[in-house]
Amino acid sequence: MELCLILEKILCTMLSGQLRSAKTVDKRILLFTNDDDPFGSIKGAAKSDMIRMTLQRAKDAQDLGISIEILPLSCPDAVFKISQFYADLIGLEGDDLVDFMPEAGKKLEDMKSQLRKRMFTKRIVKRLKFTIVNGISIELNSYALVRHTEPGAVTWLDSVTNRPLKIERTFICADTGAVVEKPTRQFLPYKNQNITFSMEQLSEIKRISTGQLNLLGFKPLSSLRDYYNLKPSSFLYPSHEGTDSSMCIFIALHRSMIQLNRFAVAFSGSSSRPQLVALIAQEEVIQSGSQIEPPGMHMIYLPYSDDIRLVEERYSDTSGMVTKASSDQIKRAADLIKRVDLKDFSVCQFTNPALQRHYAVLQALALEEDDVPEMKDETLPDEEGLARPGVVRAVEEFKTSVYGENYDEENEHGIGKPTEASKKRKAMVEFATTECKQYDWGELADTGKLKDLTVVELKYYLTAHNLPVSGKKEAIISRILSHMGK
Repeated sequence: MELCLILEKILCTMLSGQLRSAKTVDKRILLFTNDDDPFGSIKGAAKSDMIRMTLQRAKDAQDLGISIEILPLSCPDAVFKISQFYADLIGLEGDDLVDFMPEAGKKLEDMKSQLRKRMFTKRIVKRLKFTIVNGISIELNSYALVRHTEPGAVTWLDSVTNRPLKIERTFICADTGAVVEKPTRQFLPYKNQNITFSMEQLSEIKRISTGQLNLLGFKPLSSLRDYYNLKPSSFLYPSHEGTDSSMCIFIALHRSMIQLNRFAVAFSGSSSRPQLVALIAQEEVIQSGSQIEPPGMHMIYLPYSDDIRLVEERYSDTSGMVTKASSDQIKRAADLIKRVDLKDFSVCQFTNPALQRHYAVLQALALEEDDVPEMKDETLPDEEGLARPGVVRAVEEFKTSVYGENYDEENEHGIGKPTEASKKRKAMVEFATTECKQYDWGELADTGKLKDLTVVELKYYLTAHNLPVSGKKEAIISRILSHMGK
């Protein structure tokens, strides 16, 4: 009964002209249901009349260009029988009837995937003016496809009013101790004298380009190396604020680059670091009626010649010869790689354990829970898998081929003498461990006195526990609290 009323209401709206808008491109009715017989509770002639009326309403809707799609929501202990009623509603028969349920399941999963993707708004990082030649330029939007996710910043509150504290910075003269009121200046040493700069002069010196994107030329895709990548690429797409001619220019370039297997080399101007970039055209990929990859261009940030490091220089001996592995060592390594193969690997399978730990601690504090929820670290090695006989045998054979049969792992860690850097690192860890024992970190965390320590003192804890020491003071304190489970 309700299905018939829904179809009738849609038809009335359609006939009244409310849906005859120029913006309405695709008219569809999506029916989500777990009831394969909507008129099962009606008996006799009334049921036949309702079925006939509903099928007629569906036919009228299809005649008006409205497509009807059924998305069955089957219960775990029941099977949705499409032939019970809905096969006649949407006109399924033969092979289409047999293939409907698997296809509907894929379509539902695809819709859920698309919904999750739409939850993350594609925000424009910046707008660029792409100058191709003099007089021809287009407006492009830049999007970040990959971005490192950071935990929320710590906000310091007043202990009395519980209001956020405002941070102010004051410069004090080292000689007189007076507060410096005039604008500060910076200096750089040059030939035994200090050359001073104002902030405006320093900004002007660093300003090399106007911040636009200028085309330099085109190169074959085969000349682009994998290691020509300084950071995650950006995705470029024409701005909606541009003209139709700008879109035509972009489409013509995009399709020509794909046909000729070429990429564009451009100069991306920036006040801080102007860079050479490679623009690689990406074709649109559509699967099962859904867009998997959009059309556009990837902007890859290329290194300068000063940025490239030759690995061979670090691993060569005094004679300049590069150390090479024997054929047996290569074979044993290949056997080990085959044994420890990750099936169906995807970065989407792994979540950031530090971020998950941070939110778990935050949840426990917010809900006043006694215990912090245990988080599964998906980045830890598979101990059970590595303990399989085939893997253990491959590891032992590889170690024997590299170190020999008489290698004593307990007395010899690695090959050669420890470097100066490793000695310095070991001394720093020992010093930090000694200094760390002088503080009651648990009491400092409970009383909120960690903020009274200096950054150097806080780093004693991080170094002693082999934690990253980078970041501002707030990030360091947050890292310490997360490690302590506070």
